[in-house]
Amino acid sequence: MKRFILAASTALALTGCTVGPDFKSPAADRPVTFGSTRPDVRSTTYGGAMEEAWWKSFHDHELDTLMDRLARQNLDLQAAMERVTQARARFRLTRAESLPQLDASFTYDRNHLSQNGIVSLLQPAPGASLTYNQFDPKLTASWEVDLFGRVRRLTEAARAGVQVSEEDRNAIALSVSTELAETYFRYRETRALEALTLKNAALAERRLALVDGLVRYGAAPALSDAQARAQLSRIRQALPALRARQNELANAIALQLDAPPRSLESELERDAALQPDVPHLVAIGLPADVIRRRPDVRRSEAQLHMATASTGAAVASFYPDITFSSGFGVDSLHTGSLFQWAARSFSIEPSISLPIFHGGALSASLKLAKAQQREAAIGFHETVLNAWHEVDNALVSYAEAQETQTDASATAQADTRALTLASEQFQHGAGNFLDVVDAQSALVSSQSATVHANAGQEIALVTLYRSLGGGWHYLNSGMPMSSAAARRPGVGASQKTGPTG
Repeated sequence: MKRFILAASTALALTGCTVGPDFKSPAADRPVTFGSTRPDVRSTTYGGAMEEAWWKSFHDHELDTLMDRLARQNLDLQAAMERVTQARARFRLTRAESLPQLDASFTYDRNHLSQNGIVSLLQPAPGASLTYNQFDPKLTASWEVDLFGRVRRLTEAARAGVQVSEEDRNAIALSVSTELAETYFRYRETRALEALTLKNAALAERRLALVDGLVRYGAAPALSDAQARAQLSRIRQALPALRARQNELANAIALQLDAPPRSLESELERDAALQPDVPHLVAIGLPADVIRRRPDVRRSEAQLHMATASTGAAVASFYPDITFSSGFGVDSLHTGSLFQWAARSFSIEPSISLPIFHGGALSASLKLAKAQQREAAIGFHETVLNAWHEVDNALVSYAEAQETQTDASATAQADTRALTLASEQFQHGAGNFLDVVDAQSALVSSQSATVHANAGQEIALVTLYRSLGGGWHYLNSGMPMSSAAARRPGVGASQKTGPTG
């Protein structure tokens, strides 16, 4: 017994020894600053702390309301949270393997011995009954010592798997928030185009009435009347497609909010013809913030952590496994003597399992795990590099979208002036109505281009925020996260391959 206690104490002291590589956050090459942006644009970026609820920078109450509902009602987010719950359950299952297992059982048997069986070879005591009861309550315990850390490595991998699931949910939160904002701005765009088309159609109707009067009194040729009617028809024919597109976009927003079709029509129509302006200053943080914030980078690091821990488990599979099993119970034919000291029974069963020959399976498993670890390291590097490219592309696109909007607005102003002059010349008999038609067509085109450009710069800013990884913290507020998920990734860089104590 003393030797057993000594061996158990020694095993307990050694359970802190873990073989295989220890994970450390890989170094991530990153620029000191983002690439320079154009200084001549109206909305400029700077390195201040980015607002997590970035959509509030548009100062659009309806968009803020939709985002708040998105966090509670989006089905993709709910499904992703269930996957996180599953990953946490798998982690707890894996961790349970490192803990002692205790079970209780109670067995009751009622038996009758055959007189023609083995009893016929014996001489029963006088008055002994061949029918008897047997009571057998028992406690059994077992524990895998995990001397070389195989179970601990599997637990570590499972914990990293939880973070992978959490980052998947964060990525979905980022995706659905930017998708909702883009859809909302596209809806605003179609509403603005409809309002503009109705306004131009009303102007064309008034101009047609003016032309009718001039033709009636012989002050204008009949061709002018036909041209005015054709122009009015061309303007009006854009309305059906715009209204169908509005319905499609409104339903897309409703789908994201788990709402039936057309349920948001009245809500979205309020002030929907107005397009929100972009902020004059846009805080984008520093390059290091992207590493800490983007879910794809965080997920890639968690995958590398999981692969590294799996390699450690593969290394530990070459070492012995030690298991302690024990049982204690009582056994009696009568309940009256069931708990007497003489009825006790116990067992202690330490065992050791040493792998000797598995047909190369252990070596193949280790080779596979190391290859997966190297692949995960390459994936992390690629993910970080892709993040820098996306941010740089988004910064340039945002600046260029603003220039497009500026040019479109200037063109619309010039076309407005041209239409005014053409209309005045026609009314005073100094020009023909074809000049008015051409000027109005040009104005309709440039005004539509301005609306498209307004939406383009809004969506370019949304794309910039998405490349920076902003918004998912806000949508996930109140959701529990693992401690690993909150750790800053991309800090240091070494891996240890020997056992640690």
